[in-house]
Amino acid sequence: MKQFSFLLPLAACTLLATAQPHTNNRSVPGTARLAAYKQHETLSQNSPYKNLQWRQTGPNYISGRVTDVWGIPGNKNVMYAALATSGLWKTTDAGLSWQPLFDKQPTLNMGTMAIAQSNHNILYAGTGEANIFRASLPGMGMFKSTDAGKTWTHIGLENTGTISRVVIHPSNPDVVYVAAGGHEWSHNPERGVYLTTDGGKTWKRILAEGTASGCNDLLMDPNDPNTLYASMWNRIRKRWSDPIPEDGDYLYKSTDAGKTWKRLTNGLPETKYTGRIGLAMSKKNSNVVYAFIDNHTPKREPKPGELDPYGRPIQIIPMGVQVWRSNDKGESWSKVSTEDEKLERFAGTYGWVFSQIRVDPNDENTVYIMGVPFAKSTDGGKTFATIQTWGNNYKGDNVHGDHHALWIDPTNSNYIINGSDGGVAVSYDGSKTWKTFYHNMPTTHFYNVTYDMQEPFHIYGSVQDQGSSMGSSAYTYDKASMQSIAWRDAPGGEGTHIAVHNNIMYASSFYGRLVKSNLNLPDSLWWQDIGIKKSADEEPLRGEWMAYTFLSPHNAGTLYHGFQYLYKSTDSGNSWKRISPDLTSNNIAKMGKTPYAINHQAITAADESPLQQGLLYVGTDDGKVWLSQNDGANWTNIEKGLPANAHVSRIVASKYNKSTVYITLSDRREDNNKPYVFVSHDFGATWKSIATNVPAAPVNVIREDPRNSNILYLGTDMGIYVSHNKGASWQSLRGNLPASVSVQDLFVHPRDNKLVIGTYGRGVWILDDMSAVQK
Repeated sequence: MKQFSFLLPLAACTLLATAQPHTNNRSVPGTARLAAYKQHETLSQNSPYKNLQWRQTGPNYISGRVTDVWGIPGNKNVMYAALATSGLWKTTDAGLSWQPLFDKQPTLNMGTMAIAQSNHNILYAGTGEANIFRASLPGMGMFKSTDAGKTWTHIGLENTGTISRVVIHPSNPDVVYVAAGGHEWSHNPERGVYLTTDGGKTWKRILAEGTASGCNDLLMDPNDPNTLYASMWNRIRKRWSDPIPEDGDYLYKSTDAGKTWKRLTNGLPETKYTGRIGLAMSKKNSNVVYAFIDNHTPKREPKPGELDPYGRPIQIIPMGVQVWRSNDKGESWSKVSTEDEKLERFAGTYGWVFSQIRVDPNDENTVYIMGVPFAKSTDGGKTFATIQTWGNNYKGDNVHGDHHALWIDPTNSNYIINGSDGGVAVSYDGSKTWKTFYHNMPTTHFYNVTYDMQEPFHIYGSVQDQGSSMGSSAYTYDKASMQSIAWRDAPGGEGTHIAVHNNIMYASSFYGRLVKSNLNLPDSLWWQDIGIKKSADEEPLRGEWMAYTFLSPHNAGTLYHGFQYLYKSTDSGNSWKRISPDLTSNNIAKMGKTPYAINHQAITAADESPLQQGLLYVGTDDGKVWLSQNDGANWTNIEKGLPANAHVSRIVASKYNKSTVYITLSDRREDNNKPYVFVSHDFGATWKSIATNVPAAPVNVIREDPRNSNILYLGTDMGIYVSHNKGASWQSLRGNLPASVSVQDLFVHPRDNKLVIGTYGRGVWILDDMSAVQK
């Protein structure tokens, strides 16, 4: 078999990359993100508000998405968990309490971590989530701790974007291998397998396969550290499509510590149709290697009327999850999983966020695979039984159904740590029963937040893969209050904007499918479908994942809702009228096919002037911006002077001046961190950038202060800022928040004058005393 030698210095890495065009010219390297963080840190240290004390309010019953978990062999007290955008966490009391370890670091976006077998004080953390969700965020390379996570040093690889696996030599902790995935949305050459032999001082890239394929998984033979296995993955996604399998998903093996590699193909399926591949082997018998293959080979034609999980007509039925096994160290392979019908929907077509497999270190025939749900085989991968992940502690919560991480104690196979979209759980009896820690790890991923006018007011928001949540603003998240339930599930799905008036709540289930709920009824169980049906002259409705919904400031019974068209209801959603044409580019070339399609070219932001009824602004995910001054009778395009094709994240019509409007755009979906913040004083005819000294990070939201027309608030993927001169300059409002946290949404409560932020990874925080900020 042909041998490939890839041992080159980092400076020569681009020689390994196959020449491929970049998907855009807007992506930025990690070095620029590090520079932006330094600016952010300077603003924070020099801010007159650096001593502000934010109060974390919750939620206290759900946690966030976990990307990796680790334990110490033979020690049930110590656990580590890496979370997607929440940092690295540790417990030393078997989960009774957890401490954040990464709050002073330049990123909370975690891909993976590893503990040195030879010295448990030495940790390596790889940043940038390798699961390519639509809301995954890139990292800033590798970090190292030599004191069990108390302090950290940045050790390079900042241009890799995402890191999916770290493997440490069993006897020499200075020898470390890293699986780098690369950018999510654009090509970049810094992908593949990297090696350091001096503890991270220098790095060499030792395996690469072009600018689109990164390394997804990396495995070291537990009985022979010179033998390595790597799975490569073509992982570029588009704004209108989940990743579609393309050639480049190969397995490689090295028997000389990574100096040379050979491609493994004997018996494996055609890579044209395979996606992400996970790898595992048992210490008991390292001749046996397993591969979890996300196989998208077309399996059958859809049945008449067959729909995908979101109710859309499906066009492709793939093979789905398959487990392959080699009994000769990867030289030959065969498919061992036999329950094809069961596994077809195990991860659906979402193998690109799962594809994790683990083998019992003491039994090569006990295999765990992670997806939706979580399954175990005791016959070498032939058959799988779904693991019943029922919680048995705090309020009896179930372990979340989407699974991403697993660690099995090599000294006791019954002790297992699990990581899911809901947080961390442990089993002490080999996966029969589980204990969850969702209530004491405040790491919830909020997409947005809003409020009501109750006393005290409630906060509402949509949460990644947790539906919607609501809680009292009076609640403080702390150890003394962990056992009280101040937050609870609310009507609506995870992908929604929420509008509330009195006790009536409007939210989407998914892709803009609206429901209306009466919160006065027990547990908010009453709801009414008020979804908009397309008429005969309309194209199928394209609701964004976060389809925009808002109530008119002039009439609480008037509701607006966006697909590619803007709709209006004057009777609280009982009937609807379309008041716009298609406000997007409507480019058929940028519309995916199910099951990979993401609804794209749709409305993502809108507002009505508080000073003039019917003065409407609308923005879309493909950069279109529109104005209507007569409640939708006529529309004017006002995007001239704004960045082309960037996702409109927020539009705010000024409450102080009828002709003034603010807009933010996020170009994260092009791997571009440039901050886009603009104001217009002539109804959008001309725009002026007011990003000024805002550190480079995608911008998610802007709001006016309700009491002072000069004050603006800004939320970005790096933090929160305030301007006292209408955007001429900005100051940090970080205070006691983590050093870098994604602020997705914010508001100042109009009655109580409290500033509330919804973060993507650290829950909801409140600034109770605004006196210093509003001076």
